Amino acid sequence: MRQRIGIPHVAAVVSIVFAGAIFGFFYAWVCSTMWGLDAADPRVAIEAMQQMNASVRNGVFFPAFFLTPVVLGVTALLSYRAGHRRPSVWFLGAAVVYLVGGLILTATVNVPMNNDLADVVIPASLAEAEVVWRDYSDRWQVWNTIRTIASGAALILAAIGLGTLFAGSGGMGGRGASARIAARVQG
Repeated sequence: MRQRIGIPHVAAVVSIVFAGAIFGFFYAWVCSTMWGLDAADPRVAIEAMQQMNASVRNGVFFPAFFLTPVVLGVTALLSYRAGHRRPSVWFLGAAVVYLVGGLILTATVNVPMNNDLADVVIPASLAEAEVVWRDYSDRWQVWNTIRTIASGAALILAAIGLGTLFAGSGGMGGRGASARIAARVQG
């Protein structure tokens, strides 16, 4: 008996795309962007970061950043309503982890830091610029690493939800593999 692919399955794949996109975005800052800026003249780094922070508010970034918890939450709801209880828990967990560790953390920590940096007049002095950049970069990277880990955890939770959903192990009241086996034995 083949499992029917339904709306929860499609939503689960979309959830992986969204969670993967935002994890990849944060991860790129961890493994290359900030290292590159740290290696540059701090006056250049400050200006570049100001420009990147100003340009990130766009229609391409918006869906991955703001809609990931919505997509994950909708996937949890659709899975639950279709009787796939266990996958719904994984997707709900992913939504909460990203909402708290990604979106809320960004709004309460990284964005205020970015706004403060946007107000900085770039010092002409290399030494002064180094102090400004170090103060910003070191703290910003700690918080970015935390949101990267949270986003990665959300992606992993969503992947487990996807795997559980496609494996047919709805569990906790769903019509999972054990229920199908029992139906075959009785039928």
